[in-house]
Amino acid sequence: MEDVAVTRAASIKLQKELKYLTENGNPSFSVGLADDENLFEWIVTLFGPQDTYYEGGIFKAVLKFPYNYPYEPPTMQFQSELWHPNVYEDGRVCISILHKPGEDPSGYEMPEERWSPAQTVETILMSVIVMLNSPNDESPANVDAGKMWRQDKAAYRRKVRRCVEKSMDSW
Repeated sequence: MEDVAVTRAASIKLQKELKYLTENGNPSFSVGLADDENLFEWIVTLFGPQDTYYEGGIFKAVLKFPYNYPYEPPTMQFQSELWHPNVYEDGRVCISILHKPGEDPSGYEMPEERWSPAQTVETILMSVIVMLNSPNDESPANVDAGKMWRQDKAAYRRKVRRCVEKSMDSW
């Protein structure tokens, strides 16, 4: 019975967040349900921020929410190709606020950097947008992208521009 109540609370929170984001909009992203029947999976479109290597890109991603949201973080995975130190090759985003709350087993992140029920879809997406221009290359999810970011910015920029061009072609 407790699981049903938790899932219902998560559904209500997600409905409120979706309503807020669709009614108020944000020039940096758009959101919608992947399937009209499933509040726990959203399609996200991120617009590459101005004055970054990603400018002009239109990147699609999926946010999957656990049934106990907001007590546990969602996962985010880009469907568009995205070359970035904090995005695994399969598109999964590796950013502190999407890591489970509490102590980091590896001791790298402070608890306050990790997921908190105070986070929202909007704070997640804004953090990902900031991440695009300011990668954490100390602990990269994509080691090759991290190495290129540190050692050969021109090659990194070229690779990202190809992703941007590809993202625009899919529209």
